[in-house]
Amino acid sequence: MTKKSDNWTGKAAMAGAAIGSAAIAAALLYTSRRKERAEKAAPKAPPVDAPETD
Repeated sequence: MTKKSDNWTGKAAMAGAAIGSAAIAAALLYTSRRKERAEKAAPKAPPVDAPETD
């Protein structure tokens, strides 16, 4: 094999690593945003001494 035919494997490996790391970064951003939204939407606990109504 010649040097030229082996050259694409290095480029493909670099592209795969870049895509993989971008996917991991996107997944982390997605989960952190979901966590923030869940914390905002969490129901607030009722007060300890709830006023009694008739």
